[in-house]
Amino acid sequence: MEYKISPSLMCMSLIDIKQQLEVLNRRADMLHIDIMDGHYVKNITLSPFFIEQIRPYTPLVLDVHMMVENPADFIEPIALAGADFICPHAETINRDAFRIIHQIRSLGKKVGVVLNPATPVEYIQHYIHLLDKITVMTVDPGYAGQPFIPEMLGKIAQLRDLKQQKGYRYLIEIDGSCNLRTYQDLMGAGAEVLIVGSSGLFTLDNDLDVAWDKMLDQMRQARHAA
Repeated sequence: MEYKISPSLMCMSLIDIKQQLEVLNRRADMLHIDIMDGHYVKNITLSPFFIEQIRPYTPLVLDVHMMVENPADFIEPIALAGADFICPHAETINRDAFRIIHQIRSLGKKVGVVLNPATPVEYIQHYIHLLDKITVMTVDPGYAGQPFIPEMLGKIAQLRDLKQQKGYRYLIEIDGSCNLRTYQDLMGAGAEVLIVGSSGLFTLDNDLDVAWDKMLDQMRQARHAA
């Protein structure tokens, strides 16, 4: 199968953002944007304003990962800024998940949820059929460059099997330490969208086109071995 590649923009060089975005527009399938409020995770990264600023300069799908305590406060600004997927953490919406899903859909956007490493698939069982994408965190959220948590391979395989058995439509996306060391296991478990960041793309070469070619070579090797 072909895997969708979604570079994480929090890992790109903001000094070279125009040049790097031109490369990503030619080569990526979608772009991953992390929104952090400094409360749900102890970090602050990108914002709805960032989405608004880059939206005119990319035709790619903008996939927004909301690491925020109160997703309802951010959904409309993110949608109006130009996001395509809006993806809160399951742990932040279970008290009003159906209302949040309806709010996102009413704004014409696709709905994803994100599962932390310690959160089981069963946590979303009552609305899993409504989702367009499920993101499995393979690191604890909040910071780039963290070590891969191998226990997540079983969760990915569980989502793959559920999708096949029930005919669900969600994409299975992986966030955290997608790189040469993990591609083979992730592909074998059922990953469909790979979010690449520091170790998977941006530090492979100073020239982003060269880095992309190196990444593709690594993925091809993993695909043949998977």
